[in-house]
Amino acid sequence: MSAPRQPLETRPPRMEALAQLPVFFTLQGKRALLAGGSAAAAWKAELLSACGARVDVYADEFSMEMALVAGDATHGDIFLHQRKWTDGDLENCAVAIGAFDDEAEAETFSTAARAAGVPVNVIDQPAYCDFSFGSIVNRSPLVIGISTDGAAPVFAQAIRAKLEALLPKGFAIWAGTAARWRDAVKTSGLSFSGRRRFWQVFTAHAIANPEQTPTPNDFDAFIADVKGLGGMVENGSVTLVGAGPGDPELLTLRGVRALQSADVILFDDLVSREVLDFARREARKLLVGKTGHGPSCKQDEINALMVSLARQGKRVVRLKGGDPLIFGRAAEEIAACEAARIPVEIVPGITAAQAAAARLNLPLTERDQARRLQYVTGHARNGALPDDIDWKSLVDPAVTTAIYMPAKTLSILVDRAVAEGLDPQTPALAVSRATRPDQASLAAPIGNLPDRLAEAELPGPLLVLLGRVTARVAAAQPIAPALAQ
Repeated sequence: MSAPRQPLETRPPRMEALAQLPVFFTLQGKRALLAGGSAAAAWKAELLSACGARVDVYADEFSMEMALVAGDATHGDIFLHQRKWTDGDLENCAVAIGAFDDEAEAETFSTAARAAGVPVNVIDQPAYCDFSFGSIVNRSPLVIGISTDGAAPVFAQAIRAKLEALLPKGFAIWAGTAARWRDAVKTSGLSFSGRRRFWQVFTAHAIANPEQTPTPNDFDAFIADVKGLGGMVENGSVTLVGAGPGDPELLTLRGVRALQSADVILFDDLVSREVLDFARREARKLLVGKTGHGPSCKQDEINALMVSLARQGKRVVRLKGGDPLIFGRAAEEIAACEAARIPVEIVPGITAAQAAAARLNLPLTERDQARRLQYVTGHARNGALPDDIDWKSLVDPAVTTAIYMPAKTLSILVDRAVAEGLDPQTPALAVSRATRPDQASLAAPIGNLPDRLAEAELPGPLLVLLGRVTARVAAAQPIAPALAQ
């Protein structure tokens, strides 16, 4: 029996060093000074105007691009002053932008702006800048800025292109609607929990229907949905999320969204800490570790904690290694939530057998070799070999069997399976720490595998794949590190 263990709160790591502080200036109705009339300066004038600023441009000459931008300013006005800037022009400015080829001019401009208390940027001369312009994804009022601190502008542009493709143009309409509806939601009579639920419904609908224009009927429908929950809206919710076997890139998009909206995350020892990096920083993270044959939190205590937190109105994510529906005790946690009338949702994850096989390019089913795939646990509630294994199914030569958590019972399991008719020469494969950087594997006939594993002392968690398809991995190979990622 495993030793008792109390939930342990994991503090989020301190913020790592930032090259720059990402901030957003509000420039609506404010004055911006732009020194220079070049094409590069014209782009900055357009950007400042788009923010609603009054832009005063000072230069001896103006490029055609600047003249066109000034003549077609659809937001903040752009005024062209055909002369050099002066210190007095900096008065009452919110920001100052300079475009200079001469470094001495750049230094003079930057020094004057800082003396006047005005944040300054000199294009392509970071030594004279208080702030910088990044690549922009515009779904205003949803705005994303991307910066590489000047180290790799092309990289920032490539990331912007990716985000442009991921974010539908319609998100701008939904974000604008959210701003317009905020006051109406506050005066709708909904409680704090109800208002939060409203925005959850709103966001889910926006993601599912990004190109649809929200209407007053949608507002009424969302309000009705929340009010229809009655007292249940004051409860929080529980989401069981499969974290996958280790590699954080195997976490599903739905799992990421759940982590980013969670108030509290209850996670197991087998969950990769890199997966927790996807969670919002404000979320509490409680380790409720359950490791085979080691100190473990009792399942009843985890259930009670999960329900208690949800009753406080918290959005609880129960984060489990692999898939919560495969040997993850999901049934007990679902039952606890349903008994307490707590809404519960399941986000499946990639289970270890699939992930390990994929990393080794190993099909788990194959025509004429394996017509079935089955998952078997290597230990029962008491830690011993389960006494209800279907041995006839296990010894079938046309099946691939994934044996989970077999570290302590594999030798007994193999002896019993051979006695029931399993050919001891059946190919088998043990995989340690599937998908993690230190994944290792060991192939051997199943009759020899327990002894080989004892010699190798592979660290857990351990998975054994049994069946003819594993012959693809060289028999009796040495311990093999994970394939290159």
